[in-house]
Amino acid sequence: MLLSMTGYAQAQAEEAGWVVRVTLKSVNHRFLDLRLRLPDELAATEPRLRTLVRDRVRRGHLDITFQLENAQRQAADVNEELVRRYLELYRRLQKEYGLGGEPDLGTLLRLPGALRSGPTAPTPEESEQLAALTERLLLEGVTRLDEMRSAEGSALARDLRGCIERIRTGEQQLRRLSEKALPGAHQRLTERLRELLGESVIDPTRLAEEAAYLAERSDIREELTRLESHTAQFLELLESEGAVGKRLDFLVQEMNRETTTALSKSPGLDAEGLEMTRVGLEMKAEIERLREQVQNVE
Repeated sequence: MLLSMTGYAQAQAEEAGWVVRVTLKSVNHRFLDLRLRLPDELAATEPRLRTLVRDRVRRGHLDITFQLENAQRQAADVNEELVRRYLELYRRLQKEYGLGGEPDLGTLLRLPGALRSGPTAPTPEESEQLAALTERLLLEGVTRLDEMRSAEGSALARDLRGCIERIRTGEQQLRRLSEKALPGAHQRLTERLRELLGESVIDPTRLAEEAAYLAERSDIREELTRLESHTAQFLELLESEGAVGKRLDFLVQEMNRETTTALSKSPGLDAEGLEMTRVGLEMKAEIERLREQVQNVE
């Protein structure tokens, strides 16, 4: 199953009054580039979390962000008993000293202890529960990420197979064209020698040697055989498990090399030669599409 390196996932759960959220974002990268962001309360879990990720993800730039909130904590809570005492003291002093005016609510709430908040850090027992929850959430998030990467990978595999089929069609066309081009190349060689030698008799032995040399220089069967092998291996890798992106990328480089060599042996400006050049350039365009797509494969 082919996996893309592009994906996004989220997971959330609550434990002991605390809410943990995790967000995972992945894009392509030559190796595994893991960036893990954790709140201070979960920092002790980082080594274990990194190990869990490396067991599931082989390549890609992976950003993982954890957030921690106390589900029971309110943003602000008024200490009503303390505020009531402040007001009683205000009224008593006002009456005792004959003061006017009314107490200001904003000033009252700024007095020490007038506002309070819930607990801001988990207890040791809660920390243990949160550590276990964090691991479970990470695995859940990676599973969801893999589901998206798998869907992307399936689409990638379809595109890659299409490119390979077009390259194979081009390879078969080149085989037929090269066979048809050889007699014409032999004829051009004979005519060229007649032009150079004028009325002199052409030595059949020398002509045969030159024809053999030309045939060897124009023979692209070896390049096409290797190209056929590379495309077959490419298709096999698309069906295999694990991280195959680097091996696919290597095969694409080899396909490009063989096609370039075959193009350099095209036999000139006759009809077969021009058609071989056209087919070879179309094959190189497909190979370039392969190269771009393979960069996203894990």
